[in-house]
Amino acid sequence: MSRLTTFGNALYTGEKSFDFVGNRVRWYVIGASIVVLAIVLTILRGGFTFGIEFRGGSEFRISAPASLSEQTAIDTVTSVAGVTSNPRVSIVGGDSVRVQTEQLTDQQTTELRSDLADAYAVDIEAVTASFIGATWGQDITRQALIGLFVFLVLVSLVMALYFRTWKMSIAALTALAHDLILTAGVYGVLGYEITPAAVIGLLTILGYSLYDTVVVFDKVRENTSQDGEESRRTFAESVNLAVNQTLVRSINTSVVAVLPVGSILFIGSVLLGAGTLRDIALALFIGMIAGTYSSIFIAAPLYVHVRENEPENKKQGRRVREARPASGAVR
Repeated sequence: MSRLTTFGNALYTGEKSFDFVGNRVRWYVIGASIVVLAIVLTILRGGFTFGIEFRGGSEFRISAPASLSEQTAIDTVTSVAGVTSNPRVSIVGGDSVRVQTEQLTDQQTTELRSDLADAYAVDIEAVTASFIGATWGQDITRQALIGLFVFLVLVSLVMALYFRTWKMSIAALTALAHDLILTAGVYGVLGYEITPAAVIGLLTILGYSLYDTVVVFDKVRENTSQDGEESRRTFAESVNLAVNQTLVRSINTSVVAVLPVGSILFIGSVLLGAGTLRDIALALFIGMIAGTYSSIFIAAPLYVHVRENEPENKKQGRRVREARPASGAVR
């Protein structure tokens, strides 16, 4: 712990420094490559797999069956509704089988419920049947997109007013887009279903990603506001110093947040087999890691990129470089 404290103090004072801003092209290439890869792989897999709540359909759940064979359910559904029913079978909670199909008629639902009870050697009361209309999912999707749009507009305005520059809003929203695409891409690449729980997780990381970025930007504003005629740092160096000063805090915050989420993800996926826990925790787990990365490697360097050519910053850079010793050391 003492070594970490010493390391953090060295970063804060500038005694040690990582050149995040100077290597920004490298971070851009890495970030863009990851985003493009996530999009391409998702497209190659046929797009996202949406849960029954979004696409509509029928769902059956068999409680405490004699076996947990998924193939038994697939064969039973196919015999009643045909291969076009597109059955999806999963084990829930370690003691139940969930079967999702395209929407069936009342007659097919009754017949399939009875056949599933026979196939799994349970009473018919142990097999529950329900259905969800596709219009419900469409309404939820529309409302989620409207909420996302309103949120981004309000956040942009608040950040522009708070930091007194719209360019910070651009940098923050670019980093946020990176986090959302990367997190959604994990679902697309791995073929996990997009469920309401996953959407909740995606919307939750919006706040986390922006929080981490705002922490960095607040220090950026503090450093750059102190750069006057006597400053010995260029605009880019002041921003880079701010990133280094908040680095340990960002890492510590991320570790503290990711560890319990990772525990929930493990418990929900492995021990309990709870799809809702897994969907929320997976989105949070990926989004938190991506949010920390983007705040440091994308948001701050991009902010420098859009501001370093402003006349006052170019003038400051020339003055600092002319006054700097030949060694170029920055204190």
